[in-house]
Amino acid sequence: QVQPVESGGGLVQAGGSLRLSCAASGRTFSTYTVGWFRQAPGKEREFVAASRWSDGRTYYSESVKGRFTISRDNAENTVYLQMNSLKPEDTAVYYCAARRGHATVGVDVILTYDSWGQGTQVTVSS
Repeated sequence: QVQPVESGGGLVQAGGSLRLSCAASGRTFSTYTVGWFRQAPGKEREFVAASRWSDGRTYYSESVKGRFTISRDNAENTVYLQMNSLKPEDTAVYYCAARRGHATVGVDVILTYDSWGQGTQVTVSS
């Protein structure tokens, strides 16, 4: 079972950028779909972006499309989330998650992910 470990969160002004990292511990991400999710105070956890192993495609929520980019570095066994043009509403705890299989299930379905990181705080000031 792979264990994701996030890093890279912090405080940034609106319009700025941050890059989150998700390193794999225990196994490699090579056969896993890896997703980023976020949870703001008082809100439910929501899908942000994902990289599907089976077809190599990337997926984004409408709220981050065009601003965030998910990428994989297989040599470093790490998945990144580059976040540009950040807005105060992007403030949340960001989680990295991994799953195997579920090839026909949407990458935004939280319950299909069985390995989760501890989360990293992203705060965007106005």
